[in-house]
Amino acid sequence: MNLHALRLFHVIASTGSVTRASELLNISQPAITSQIKKFEKEIALTLLIPQGRGIALTDAGEQIAVLAKRLFAVEQQIEQFAADYGRGTYGHIRLAATYLPSHFLLPAWLAKFKQQYEQVEMTITTTNSSGALKQLQNVDVDMAIYGGLPEEYPETVQTEELFQDELWFVVAPNHKLAGQHVSLAEMMKEPFVMREEGSSTRERLLALCRTYSTPAPKIALQFNGLHEAISAVIAGYGANFVSSLVVREYVLRGELCRVHIEGIELRNLIAICTRKGEPLGAAARNLVELIRQNPYT
Repeated sequence: MNLHALRLFHVIASTGSVTRASELLNISQPAITSQIKKFEKEIALTLLIPQGRGIALTDAGEQIAVLAKRLFAVEQQIEQFAADYGRGTYGHIRLAATYLPSHFLLPAWLAKFKQQYEQVEMTITTTNSSGALKQLQNVDVDMAIYGGLPEEYPETVQTEELFQDELWFVVAPNHKLAGQHVSLAEMMKEPFVMREEGSSTRERLLALCRTYSTPAPKIALQFNGLHEAISAVIAGYGANFVSSLVVREYVLRGELCRVHIEGIELRNLIAICTRKGEPLGAAARNLVELIRQNPYT
């Protein structure tokens, strides 16, 4: 079917005039009339008949006009959708985040994003550091928000640092080391409450011990959740090695106390990870830009 001719007919039917259609489309009346006659021959239907100085639609023309109106209305919807999708107004973002940004940063970021882009669908997976990078490499997600500092990022992963926070050793206020300045070796004699294997902070703690040739601590309690590990330390057992973003408020309220390690200050990286050489969709790019503008929420 000649869709160009159908569009000419649609404009004629909408305006009720070949003359008006000629003006709107900037096509001569003879050219339009010729196209319509060829179209009528193609579909074996008469669509227009003379009426006085103008034209009228046949019964078949009336029915075709209704269908054409629907067709070109859908065309406009497709064009609008494509434009909106290109601007990131619509779309679907698949995001993996490690526990730190997922619990302490993402809620505010996503709330601001959804206020601007309500129609964008989002799927968020919270996992540990190794899990987030694995999902990114396996193309299960479009991007990962990573809290930590791996010894080495995979070659296929591109990272953009947002900011850094500190890593603190914390204990309960009544712990013998609360508020003290001690050596790393002395700190490592304490039992630790940590996240599961694959957690970036746990890996950082073990890497720290290797760097300073200090025996690794005993992981006396292990939790899959960050809050559970912190709660156990607040309750009075063991020590934890954790981002200051997580425990700063606990320390200010006096529920936890820092232990300062002599000669060692550690930083934690908060980063956006994407796959190298693969551009993000418009919606994901909009989210990244919002995060850049509001890194600390």
